[in-house]
Amino acid sequence: MIRSMTGFASAERQYDFGRLTWELRSVNHRYLEIGFRVPEDCRVLEPDIRRILGEHLSRGKVDATLRFTPAAEITSSNLVLNENIFKRLLSLHEDIKETSGVQQETDLQALMRWPGVVEERALDPKPLHNAALDLLGDAARGLQAARSREGAELEAAIRERLESIEQRVEEVRGWLPEIREALRQKLLNRIEDLAQPLEPGRLEQEIVFLSQKIDVDEELDRLAAHVNEARRVLERDDPVGRRLDFLMQEFNRESNTLSSKSVDNRTTQAAVELKVSIEQMREQVQNIE
Repeated sequence: MIRSMTGFASAERQYDFGRLTWELRSVNHRYLEIGFRVPEDCRVLEPDIRRILGEHLSRGKVDATLRFTPAAEITSSNLVLNENIFKRLLSLHEDIKETSGVQQETDLQALMRWPGVVEERALDPKPLHNAALDLLGDAARGLQAARSREGAELEAAIRERLESIEQRVEEVRGWLPEIREALRQKLLNRIEDLAQPLEPGRLEQEIVFLSQKIDVDEELDRLAAHVNEARRVLERDDPVGRRLDFLMQEFNRESNTLSSKSVDNRTTQAAVELKVSIEQMREQVQNIE
């Protein structure tokens, strides 16, 4: 199955302790590169985050973002009174009243704002971590599905270009006998214009030499073989982006040779159209996992 390296997916879920949201974005890259932004309490999950994403993706630059919104009731229920500090502040208040002789009621709200009087008790991070990793698995599967959908479109475009290349190869094959005969006749006409006759066997030598020079049967055979190999690769289930990228280089090599050997406008135009189709394929392949 062909998968793109470009995609987006998100997963969100409400828990007793709050709401978790994962967002995953990926673009093409030579290898698998993972970057993430997570709350400080979840930084310890880095190895697990990389492991889970690596189980679903093999190439691409992936940006993973985790957002956590604590439940309001959980936040308030975690507030506790530091009795030692509070009692010490009350004792100091009494000492100040006695020393100053000023009788003033204790301002409890002011005491509550004193640093350390009211503290937030840390939650057990385990439920949060387990939920974050479980939700990440859902988001990773969603990203994989999105990349597969786009991959199907890329595959259709590549198969269309392969058919175009195959048609051009068959057209050139059909033109070759006519091109060879036209070249032979052109050579004969030039010989007739010569003031002196050729040496015996020279004509045959020249024809053989020119035939070898313009012989593109081997290039056409290799282009046809590359088309068949590309179709076979498209049927594979494992990531095939690198293999297809190598095939694009081979396609380019043969089309360049075909163009350099061309002695006919039709084959020259066919070589240009081949290069266009190959370049279009190469652009699609650059985004395949």
